[in-house]
Amino acid sequence: YSSESLHSAVVELVAHKDAKLRYTTIQNWSSDVYNLVTKRAYAYEGATVEWIDGNIGSKLTMKYPGVYLMGEGAYGETLSIAFAGKGQHQDTGAKMVHLAPNTTSKVTSKSVSRLDGRSTYRGMLHVAKGATGVKSTVRCDALLMDDTSKTDTYPYMVIDQEDATITHEATVGKIGDEQIFYLMSRGFSEEDALSLIVNGFMEPFTKELPMEYAVELNRLIKLEMDDSVG
Repeated sequence: YSSESLHSAVVELVAHKDAKLRYTTIQNWSSDVYNLVTKRAYAYEGATVEWIDGNIGSKLTMKYPGVYLMGEGAYGETLSIAFAGKGQHQDTGAKMVHLAPNTTSKVTSKSVSRLDGRSTYRGMLHVAKGATGVKSTVRCDALLMDDTSKTDTYPYMVIDQEDATITHEATVGKIGDEQIFYLMSRGFSEEDALSLIVNGFMEPFTKELPMEYAVELNRLIKLEMDDSVG
């Protein structure tokens, strides 16, 4: 686009008893697009809802896919990646709301920041009173590719039921010179070494994609990495 643009979308899913839904998105908007998206799902008894969400482009993305676990035995999962380059802010996360007993949720978020890019994870987990036997796992991993990029994690949890089992883990890593040196000593170029490390970091996401999606995502990441090295 030749001027700043706004993309504002709403996605709503309803999974009735024992249904299974998976919604996959990979966005690569132009660098002058503000990408503001609402994603909301309702999972009833025994139902499963999975959000698979990749964010590569845009100037600013704000997106927090949510699952309201309405019926006993419902399952919600969000698996997301974000790649923030120069002039980009990827503000993403997830929302899990447990309103029924014996419901389960899983959130996995991975982000890569480079060239002053900023990635932010915002998560909300709510276990309502009376929602017994709830289990939830939240994991956030961030990779910084230089000294000027930024990453933030803002988990928010409201647990109103005493017997809930909740785990949360957040990690921040940086690509070290020794990693690049080791791979280059094995015959890889600097460009290929960086791509190999990033692809390995993203692997839990890409393995969940259909083959043609995974190939396209790896191509987009390689283009971003080529620009990073160049």
